Amino acid sequence: MSIRINPKKCIGCRKCVEECPGNLFVIGEDNKAHMRDPRDCWGCATCVKICPLNAISMYLGADIGGDGTSMIVKHSGNVLHWIFESPDGMKLFVETDRTESNKY
Repeated sequence: MSIRINPKKCIGCRKCVEECPGNLFVIGEDNKAHMRDPRDCWGCATCVKICPLNAISMYLGADIGGDGTSMIVKHSGNVLHWIFESPDGMKLFVETDRTESNKY
C-alpha cells in the first residue's frame, strides 16, 4: 500500500501537509505536495480524504490483495464516496458517513 500524488492535479493547497498525522508531506519548490518518506506512511488515508482535487490516491498492491487497485474519495456533504479502481478499469463504490469514518 502506498500513496500516489498526481502532480498534474495537485494545486499545493497544503491540506495534506496540515492534516497528515505522521507529518509526512511537504510542499516542494514546484509548489506541489511530496511525501518525505513513503515508507513511513501507515495508510490512514487522511490525505486521500482531505485532498479537494483527488490528486492523492492510495495504491493497493498485491501484498494486501489489491492487485494494483487505486482508491480515491469524493465528498458530498457528510457522505464520503470511496472509489476503488482496478487496473482493468473495474470500479467499486463504497459510501460512508464522514462523522463515523474515523470513529474507531
